[in-house]
Amino acid sequence: MADKDRPGDDVPGDDEVFADASAGGDVPDDGVDKATGSGDTALAERSATSDSPKAKKRRGGPIGRVGGFFREVVSELRKVIWPTRRELLTYTSVVIVFVVVVTSIVTSLDWVFGKGILWALG
Repeated sequence: MADKDRPGDDVPGDDEVFADASAGGDVPDDGVDKATGSGDTALAERSATSDSPKAKKRRGGPIGRVGGFFREVVSELRKVIWPTRRELLTYTSVVIVFVVVVTSIVTSLDWVFGKGILWALG
């Protein structure tokens, strides 16, 4: 895949935005309300409408919210790129080998230090 085909490459970087601004181009809106100087105006509009009675009705009670949570979990799990069987076996074997090696190092160090303490205090 070429570098230009990656997602998000069509978004201008800071250098391009500032170069456009210095050349007299339009600067993208940063979401700050120019009149009040407060933060994201879109966020403020959304939060004002989400407390309406209609929004509360759509959310439902606790059971509706739990159901919505699980629907979102399933939706996110569908987006996951799951490993193939071969990849899973490779990853599992690497983890098992690593754990065996680290365990053997810790066991041998424990044995050596134990013998050293017994010899010194012995």
